Amino acid sequence: MSAFMRRVVSASCDDTSCKSLRSLALGLTLIGALMAPLHARAATGPIVDTTAGKVEGLVTNNVAEFLGIPYAKPPVGGLRWMPPVAHSSWSGTRKTVAFGPNCAQITELGVFAGPANNNEDCLYLNVFTPNVSSSAKLPVLFWIHGGGNEDGESSDYDGSKLAAQGRTVVVTVNYRLNLMGFLAVPSLDSEGHHFANYGIMDQQLALNWVHNNIAKFGGDPKNVTVGGQSAGAEDTGIHMISPLDAGLFQRALCESGCPSTYYPSRGLFPTVAQAEAVGTNFAVAAGCGSKTGAAQAKCLRSLTAAQVEALAGTASTASPYVLGPILDGTIIPIQPIDAWNSGAFTHMPLINGNTLDEENFTLAISEYFSGPPRTPITSAQYMSAIASTYVSPPFPAGTSAKILSLYPVGAYSSAQVAWDRAGTDPFLCAERQVDHTLGSQIPVYAYEFDDQTAPFFFPKMPGFVSLAYHTADIQYLFPLWHGGPLGIAHPLNAQQTKLSDELVAAWTNFAATGNPNGVGSTPWPVFPKGTNKPAFLSQNIPVLSTFTDTQYRAQHHCDFWDSIATY
Repeated sequence: MSAFMRRVVSASCDDTSCKSLRSLALGLTLIGALMAPLHARAATGPIVDTTAGKVEGLVTNNVAEFLGIPYAKPPVGGLRWMPPVAHSSWSGTRKTVAFGPNCAQITELGVFAGPANNNEDCLYLNVFTPNVSSSAKLPVLFWIHGGGNEDGESSDYDGSKLAAQGRTVVVTVNYRLNLMGFLAVPSLDSEGHHFANYGIMDQQLALNWVHNNIAKFGGDPKNVTVGGQSAGAEDTGIHMISPLDAGLFQRALCESGCPSTYYPSRGLFPTVAQAEAVGTNFAVAAGCGSKTGAAQAKCLRSLTAAQVEALAGTASTASPYVLGPILDGTIIPIQPIDAWNSGAFTHMPLINGNTLDEENFTLAISEYFSGPPRTPITSAQYMSAIASTYVSPPFPAGTSAKILSLYPVGAYSSAQVAWDRAGTDPFLCAERQVDHTLGSQIPVYAYEFDDQTAPFFFPKMPGFVSLAYHTADIQYLFPLWHGGPLGIAHPLNAQQTKLSDELVAAWTNFAATGNPNGVGSTPWPVFPKGTNKPAFLSQNIPVLSTFTDTQYRAQHHCDFWDSIATY
């Protein structure tokens, strides 16, 4: 049974039937080799004594799962828009057999998240481990979910395959999102505490929890990999930069979104002044703008969660008040591009990569939320989007015409596929620049996920070709990842399962050793100094292969994209 289905069973069955099902499953699983290290009786499940108290999990397929462990006090009332506070101790044994509530969110971004909710009591994490013994010292993978830092939830990520096949302890985490997690308002920011990046602070507190507790679950607190996809990858880059993360992890893994700042003249993260201007507009919209200082802060914290979320966007559209991470000077002390260029980051091995067709995720959202009857993207829409995006200034005159000449509709099977390539390639070239910049300072393993047959989570839409879209690779690491109520889970076929096994091995080898191969340079090369050496791993079926940097640059027109960016 998948972790997601266990959550559904836990929520829907009565106490008697749940107890019977769990007793049967645990009785079968705990017989044999795991019985001694788990120190648990089949009737109760594995028990671990954390710094806050004992937790009782469950075992499925030789993986012990502890779901919904609270790592912070609920950030409600006076704790809203405050740094997270470690959870109070409890007496007795706390059952951790079902995921905790998802954090407040309203924007679904297609398949990433949902349903909308107003939960503020949401700071829970989950542990998947093949061994519960303080002497095991297994590598640890701390995973940050994606969703633009405005939606998403850890309950969609079943870490059992990574744990079982990779002999790795996997931790997934909830953190505050959108306006609850990322907000700068002068009245809040002047209270004398760390401010603005509350969602990042949540992740940092969870990492401290890992440091203090993970050995009891069989993990090695001195061998932790932080990784994530999309916004989770962006946040991973933040943790490499933030001094508040010093010593908490030793490797980093960016899946589709390591901070790149392709056009740094525009910046990646807003400054405090920029963010406070937007936050003040939010305070006005919320009815607290006529107050100042402590009175305004009290007014903002007196809002209901529903009132805050009502200003955080809609199912299909982000709010103008939602900014995501903010350059606050402490948690994020420097723009990522400046950190990469100057070496002002924690140096560690890095996996960094993308999917071949990142833009198709955004295009799918657009077509899905256009509502029935959904119609395919037209050539006119594609050309209009390019013309309205690449205007002069800031781009050189003639940029949009050049793009349309490099990516003409007639060269592709549809306007959607042309748009996918024109929208994806600048992102891929930006990440290539990250590989070049960091590859001279730390070991970098670069990749491109190329399986264009990957199962698609959106409902079937007229004329839409999904290919290797943004989020397509998640299901190869977290079984049956579905990403929320719009998602449609499809089991992988035999060839895709083989690729999944290869990626799980690479991710967990990296967590264990800092090298996705375990040892050596096959099949995955470290990013090289020379342009004609293998540089990128192509994650594809039926076999893994490599690109040189020269091949990658030509395939994605990086010479052009680099020419209109300033580094």
